[in-house]
Amino acid sequence: MPASRRGSGSFTLTTGQTIAIHTRTQDEEDLPHATKKTMADHLRKYESLFTLTPQRMRMIVEAFTETLELGLNKPNQIVPMIPTYVFGWPTGQEKGDFLALDLGGTNLRVCLVTLQGEGKFEISQTKYRLTEEQKQEDGQKLFDFCAECLNTFVETNTGEGAGQLRPGQSLPLGFTFSYPCSQERIDHGELIRWTKGFGAGNTEGRDVAEMFKRSLEKYQLPIKLTALINDTTGTLIASHYVNPKTKIAVIFGTGCNAAYMEHVKDIPKIEHLGIDAGAEMAINCEWGAFDSFEHEHLPRTKYDTIVDDTSNKPGEQAFEKLISGRYLGEILRLVLCELIDEGVLFLGQNTYKLEKPYCFDTAFLSLMESDPTDELLMVIGIFTHFFALETTLAERQFFRALAKLIGRRAARLSACGIAAIVSKMGYLEEGCSVGADGSLYNKYPGFADRVHEGLQDIFGDKGRNIVTHHAEDGSGVGSAIIAAMTKHRKDAGLYLNV
Repeated sequence: MPASRRGSGSFTLTTGQTIAIHTRTQDEEDLPHATKKTMADHLRKYESLFTLTPQRMRMIVEAFTETLELGLNKPNQIVPMIPTYVFGWPTGQEKGDFLALDLGGTNLRVCLVTLQGEGKFEISQTKYRLTEEQKQEDGQKLFDFCAECLNTFVETNTGEGAGQLRPGQSLPLGFTFSYPCSQERIDHGELIRWTKGFGAGNTEGRDVAEMFKRSLEKYQLPIKLTALINDTTGTLIASHYVNPKTKIAVIFGTGCNAAYMEHVKDIPKIEHLGIDAGAEMAINCEWGAFDSFEHEHLPRTKYDTIVDDTSNKPGEQAFEKLISGRYLGEILRLVLCELIDEGVLFLGQNTYKLEKPYCFDTAFLSLMESDPTDELLMVIGIFTHFFALETTLAERQFFRALAKLIGRRAARLSACGIAAIVSKMGYLEEGCSVGADGSLYNKYPGFADRVHEGLQDIFGDKGRNIVTHHAEDGSGVGSAIIAAMTKHRKDAGLYLNV
């Protein structure tokens, strides 16, 4: 946004909406407002609540590492450490045409990925919108729709031209199904529960791979469901395919998760499968559940407790509730509501709009932190346009500082999760790359820098050896590479039982 005259300006929201803002210079005399000193006093209180010291971070990392170990030792733990049956890293030499299907929260995406070897690929894709009805009606119907879209995609992309499929060409398919599943084989997955607003009936507790295969048969498609995967596992494999230094993948968005490559000898709970102890397997951590129920390790404030108590799953996903983009705006809103109740903010103004849970979007925190103007005109815009509230400069500076505290805490806790895997696997000395994805990592200003700063606070100077980078497309390209790796493994007669 260009530097602006005092008192007016405009900015564009992520929705594409442009908001014009005008303020009167005599605002500050119209209504009783908090003084600069009062706001500074309050800020000190919140600084002590939301700041994570390096010592506290190291304690969290230690507890986190123990939790990861526990999940590998025994089934059905809070952090489940799910074996994915993806064996080892891609060689980079995988070649051929593979399909990927990604059932996301809002769209169904179908991709044709041509792997060219040496970490190169080409992709063509189509997105199909999912209606709310489809998300809620019968599960088999949902998979029929997936097969119908695949059929349309294959017909559209079949021909004699370059990059097209040959008529009748048989294709392996990787299905990215990012909902909690228990898997006994790579082409099987029993849905534990729907998330992301889905509620399709007759699906929970059933093998979704089997249901999808039934739908494929209806359309007589020459497609073999080769692998059912989680998007985080796909992100790990795709990022390593393009950058072989990648050893860990993390997602920091509306949810949070991580995946990494583990030695089979260190996964006691799958000993009975008889897999070679020298093999490696990708693990989908599902680490958003760290410290759930007991709440012994994470520094929860009373605002975090309210977020948890009023959520649809109290006690669960404790780690996710402190760092995910779904909750950061709500944490800030709860602080503001407390200050309104204490008679510090917005005296004489109607604050009902701010009292609605989840009305304060995490995108507002991003905007407040990146406001380049001296008068903090973006902050004025947010409060006047969305909440019909007038603010002073001292209050706006306080709001921005509070956003920074909450955003920084999220990034530093995220660093603790990464550090736990780094410690467990002994990656610190040689260093490693971490493929990171998700709206918080990609869009929140300074998030990546704060993660790196957190890693250095935990590990000292050696923390610089751990570097995050933008991950590759896990649910499309990653899914296709896993389909290629699985086909190759099964063709070679390796671990056919999984």
